Amino acid sequence: MHLEKPRTSLSAALLFLCTLSFPVLALGGDWTASLARDIEQIDQSFSGDLGVYIRHMGSHQSVSHNVEQDWYLASTTKIPLAIALMQRAESDGLDLEQKLTLRDSDYVDGSGDLMWVEPGARYSLEELNKRSIEDSDSTATDMLIRFLGEESFNEQVKRMVPEGLGPITTILQVRYDAYSEVHPKVSVLTNRDFIDLKTVSTYDARFDMLIEKLAVSADDIGASSVREAFERYYERGLNSGNLVTFGRLLEQLVDGELLNEAHTERLLGYLSEITTGDNRIAGGLSSEIRFAHKTGTQVARSCDIGVLNPQTPDDAVIVAACAKNYGALKEAEKAYQAVGHALQKAGF
Repeated sequence: MHLEKPRTSLSAALLFLCTLSFPVLALGGDWTASLARDIEQIDQSFSGDLGVYIRHMGSHQSVSHNVEQDWYLASTTKIPLAIALMQRAESDGLDLEQKLTLRDSDYVDGSGDLMWVEPGARYSLEELNKRSIEDSDSTATDMLIRFLGEESFNEQVKRMVPEGLGPITTILQVRYDAYSEVHPKVSVLTNRDFIDLKTVSTYDARFDMLIEKLAVSADDIGASSVREAFERYYERGLNSGNLVTFGRLLEQLVDGELLNEAHTERLLGYLSEITTGDNRIAGGLSSEIRFAHKTGTQVARSCDIGVLNPQTPDDAVIVAACAKNYGALKEAEKAYQAVGHALQKAGF
């Protein structure tokens, strides 16, 4: 059961942080205690629940808030996918200019432009990787996971982080797994059926369309709404992980332990150019700060995970934030922006 916590106004908390002159603290002061208090206030002001892990790589000091639990990571799992692909180029001689052909069965609802491209188009592995990160293109992502092999890819992730992350599935499989909570007959649907479901504007209309496609009666269904179906799905722990574990993965990336220098900088470049993060943590940061990050969004779940100042390991700051149990995404986005302001207040 989800227990309500006492709330203050998130708008008031964000306004308070916005009025402060940055930076208030210089690193080396007690920035962790101050930042921890600010994160606590943001969470108390938020309609949902917030998990945050922040670690300054140079000083090894960190702030942790609600990191004891696993969080649904959504599209932030595209970071380990990109790392795995580049590692195979380095260790197995994989040619990232090798091209894959877009098939009708490849299309996945979600972000990105590939869903609107005619079948038969060909894209290099590197182009698909870039689109998967920068545009969060779901079709590109699933093409890469199928190319690597889902089982082999997860084994590779386990070698990077033995515990606390995964298993990771294709994005299309997320749809099958979540909607199977409504009725097992969902297995007969095609990728195009899920695209149809995404075209309706409300969860209620999506649920009604799903029931119509499945041709089942109300007496035969399990979960009685899209929200309930996904909440049941989240309990399985798929595509989920510990924020500290994810943070350690990013530390290894910045330190050059996972990829060579060229691939490290290329991936951090993609993460610095994402098109989906302006309304999250980056919205609370100065435009002068480089933030290499990836966002993820699902039903009543979202994340923003990345690295501030990744070009200098001693100045780099790992930031992993996820939210759940909120009513609307814009509420979570305000909380993320408040985290961004709190980071600047701390002197980052």
